[in-house]
Amino acid sequence: MKTTCIHCGVTMQYESKGQLNVPSIGQTFVYRSKEELEGVAKSLADHSNEILVHLNGNHQMTASELDYRLKYEEIVTLIQSETFISHLQPIINIASGEIYGYESLLRSNSRALNPGLLFKAASLTGFHSMLDQKARRAAIEAKSKYVPRGVKSFINFLPSTIYNPEFCLRHTFQIVEDFGVDPNDLVFEVVETEKIEDIDHLKKVLNVYKREGMRVALDDVGSGFADPELLTLLNPDYVKIDRSYIDHCDENPDKQAFLRKIIHLARDRGITVLGEGIERKEELDYCRSIGIDLAQGYFIGKPMERPLIPSFTFD
Repeated sequence: MKTTCIHCGVTMQYESKGQLNVPSIGQTFVYRSKEELEGVAKSLADHSNEILVHLNGNHQMTASELDYRLKYEEIVTLIQSETFISHLQPIINIASGEIYGYESLLRSNSRALNPGLLFKAASLTGFHSMLDQKARRAAIEAKSKYVPRGVKSFINFLPSTIYNPEFCLRHTFQIVEDFGVDPNDLVFEVVETEKIEDIDHLKKVLNVYKREGMRVALDDVGSGFADPELLTLLNPDYVKIDRSYIDHCDENPDKQAFLRKIIHLARDRGITVLGEGIERKEELDYCRSIGIDLAQGYFIGKPMERPLIPSFTFD
C-alpha cells in the first residue's frame, strides 16, 4: 500500500513486514504482519495522537495518521491512484432564472463513494492536500469541457491544505492555464466546516486567488462568517448562506431575520449573496422576494456530470 505525507505528492512505501521507529521514546518496533503494525499504531495513537513515527525509515507522520491510514487502506489507495471527476450543480440568477454558474462537486470516476467519507478519511490520514489538489484539477477540467465561457465555476477548497499560498497554488494556476480557462470564470469557495482559526493566513490565500484574476466566496455562511468585521476583513466576492438557514425560511421568522442581516451586510460591502440548499418552491420564492442574488439546490437542479438546463423557469 502506498501512502503520503501531508504535503501533496510525497509518497512512501508500506511493507507487510518492517520497522516502525518512534524517535521521541527511542524505540523501534519490528512487525511481521499488517495486524501487528495495526496493533502498534493503535496503541501509540491511543497514548498520543501527535507522537511522530517513521515507517521503514520513510517520511514521518503522526501515530494517529498511521492508525487511520491502516483503517482506511482502500480509500487511501483510491486517493493516490484515482482520477476524479466533477459533477456540476446549477446556480441561477434568482431574478431572471438564467444560469449564472455551477458548483463543482468531487466524485469518484470508478465507484460510488460517499464524498463526505472520502474527505473525512483524507483529513484523518493526512491525505487532504492531495485530495484537495485533485478536486481542483477535476473542477477546472470540467469547466473547460462543459461550462461555457462567461459562466462561473464554483470550486471548494480547504485553506488548511495551502501551507504557503505563493507556492502551493502554482499547481492550480498552471492547470487553469493548461486547460485554457478564463481565471475570471472561477470562484474558489472557503469551506467553513474546517473551523478556520488563522484568519490572516486565510486572507493571504484569498488575496493570491484574487491577484490571479479569480473570485472568492465564503461557503456555509452561518455563525462565524456572519460577523461584520470578518466579512470586511476577508472581503469576499460572494457569500453562500448555509442551507440550515434556507430550510423552511419562508415559515421561520428567526431565519428570515438572519437572512435579512446577511443581505444588509453584503450590500454594504458589494458582496453577492447566494442561497444554497433550496429544495422547495416556497424557499425560492421567499429568497427572491428579499433580494438574494443567486440560488442553488435540488429544487433548481441536481449535480450532474454534464450540465443540461440552459435556464430555470419560474412557475
